[in-house]
Amino acid sequence: MSWGAELWDQWEDISYHTLKGINFLETYGNFVKERCQIELEYAKGLRRLVKSYQPKKKDCEELKFSTVRSFRDTVNETADMAGQHEIISETLTAVVLNEISTLVKELKDDRKKSLTEGSRVQQSLAHSLQLLEKSKKNYEKAFREAEKAHENFTKADADLHLSRAEVEKQRMNASIKSQQCEDSKNEYANQLQKTNRLQGEHYNTIMPGIFQCLQDLDEKRINNFKNLLKKSVEIERSVFPIINKCLDGIVTAADSIDEKQDSQVVIERYKSGFTPPGDIPFDDLSTPRQNGDMTPTVNTPTRQDTVKNTLSIAKAKKRGGLFGIFASNKNNFSFSEKEDFNDLPPNQRKKRIQQRIDDVTTKLHQETAARDGLLKMKEVYEGNPSLGDPMSITGQLTDSCQKIEKLRADLQRYQSLLEDVDTHGTGGATSGGPSTPNSLARHHSSVMSPHHNGGASPRSSVTSHRTSLSDESLSRSSHSPESGIGLSHNSLPGSDTYDQPDGPDDDNAEFYDAEPLPIIGTCRAMYAFEGTSEGSMSMAEGEELSIIELDQGDGWTRVRRVGEFEEGFVPTSYIEINLYNNC
Repeated sequence: MSWGAELWDQWEDISYHTLKGINFLETYGNFVKERCQIELEYAKGLRRLVKSYQPKKKDCEELKFSTVRSFRDTVNETADMAGQHEIISETLTAVVLNEISTLVKELKDDRKKSLTEGSRVQQSLAHSLQLLEKSKKNYEKAFREAEKAHENFTKADADLHLSRAEVEKQRMNASIKSQQCEDSKNEYANQLQKTNRLQGEHYNTIMPGIFQCLQDLDEKRINNFKNLLKKSVEIERSVFPIINKCLDGIVTAADSIDEKQDSQVVIERYKSGFTPPGDIPFDDLSTPRQNGDMTPTVNTPTRQDTVKNTLSIAKAKKRGGLFGIFASNKNNFSFSEKEDFNDLPPNQRKKRIQQRIDDVTTKLHQETAARDGLLKMKEVYEGNPSLGDPMSITGQLTDSCQKIEKLRADLQRYQSLLEDVDTHGTGGATSGGPSTPNSLARHHSSVMSPHHNGGASPRSSVTSHRTSLSDESLSRSSHSPESGIGLSHNSLPGSDTYDQPDGPDDDNAEFYDAEPLPIIGTCRAMYAFEGTSEGSMSMAEGEELSIIELDQGDGWTRVRRVGEFEEGFVPTSYIEINLYNNC
C-alpha cells in the first residue's frame, strides 16, 4: 500500500501525521531519560543504605556470629545490585538516548526537505491552473466578441439603407474578432495541454514520490522505535544474570547461618569458667559457741552474687578510659596493669592471655623481619662502603635486638601463664588470681577498697592524676564548661576508674551490662554538648535527662534520655544534678 496512490489528496493530513510521529519519538526519549534518572537515584539510595549498614571496625568481633556475617554478605550483594542499576542508567543514556536524539534530527531534516519539495510542486501546479483559467476566460471573451461582430455584419449586409462602406467596415470587424477568437482558442488549448501534462506528472509521478519519502520516513521512525524498545529490554536483561548472582549470594549467605554455631560463640564469649556454687550449709544458731560468742558464719555467695561481682568488675573496666580523654597523658599517670589478668574469670583470663600471645607473636615476627633487613643492609654496607657506613645502623640493630629479647620474654611469660591456666583447668584455682566466686568477690573488694595504692583514696588518686596536667589545662577545666575534666561534687568515693591496663587489648575488650541500670536521679543540661567521642551522648541546653550512674571521678556522668533507650556519658560540669532521696 502506497500513500501516493491511496492518500494523493491528503497532503495536509500526511504532513500533520508525520509531525505527530516525530513528537511521539521525542516523548519516548523523555521517558527513557526519566527512567535513567530513576535508576540512578535508586542506585544512589541503595549505596546510601549499604553505607549506613556497613559493619564498622568496632563490630568486627561480632562477625564471629553467622547471622552477622550473613547480613554483611547481604549488604555487599546489595551494593553490587546498586552497581547494576547504575549500569542500566549509563547504558540507556549512552545508547538509547543518543540514538533517539540522532534519529529525531534526521527525521526532522528529511520531513522538512519533503515538505519543501511538496510545497514547491503544488505551487507550480496551482500556477499552471491559474494560467489555464486565465486563457480560458480570454478565449470565452474573444468568442463572445467574435459572435457579436458576426451578428453586426449580418445585420448590416441585410440593411439596404447602409452604404457599401459601412457594410465593409462591419465585415472587417467581424473578420478581426474571429481571428482574435481563434488565437485565444489556440492559446487556451496550448495552456490546457501544458496544465494536463503537469497535473498528470504531479499526481502520478512527483507527488507520489514525495508521499513515498514521507511514508519511508514514518516507517523508519516506527521501525527504529521498535528496535529501541528491544534494545532497552536487552540492556536491562543483560544485568539480570549478575543481579541473579547477587540474589543467589544472599541465599547462600542465608544458608550459611548456623544457630548452633552462634550459640557456641555466645558460650565462648561470655563463659566465666566458674563452677556453680554448691549447697548452702545450714547455720544452726542454737549451737553453743566457745566463750559464748556467736561467731558469724561466712556464707558461700550465691550465683546471683557471683554474677553481680563479675559484672561489677566488667563495669569498672568498661568505664575506665571510655572516651580516651587521658589517652594522650598515659605517661603522666601511674596505671597499674595486671599482666596476668588474675582479676578476670578463668575462661576470660585464658582468652585474654591467648590474645596477648597472638599480639606479641605478631610483633615478634615484625621486629625479627626488621632486624633481618638491618643485617642485610649492614652486609651490603660492609661489602660496598661507598653505599653507607656499617656503623650507622649498629644502634638500630642494638635497639631491635633489645626489643626482640623483650618480646621473647613477654611471650614466654604469657605462655607460662597459659600453661598454668591449662594445668589447673578453667574451673580450678589459678596461681596469682581468683578462681572461685569467693576469691573473685574478695579480689574485687580489695580493688575497690579506699586503702589501696598506698592508702590513697580514689579521690586523691584522681586528684593526683589531674594535678599532673598543666596549670593551663587545670584553669581551663575549672573555669570553662568546654572541658569535661573537672572535679565534680557528685563524684562517688570508693571508685577507681584509672587503674586500668593500658595495653593494646584494652580497646578491644568490651563489657556490657546484663540489664539496664536503674535511674538514681535526674539532671538538667546547663550547656549544650555535642557527643563526638565514642560512648558520649549529645544533649541540648535545658534538656532533662535521667541519671543512671554518678561521676566516678573522671568528670563524666552516665545518663539516659527520658522516654528512650539511648544512654551515654556527658560532662558532669555541664549538668545540674538532682538525686533521689534513696541515693
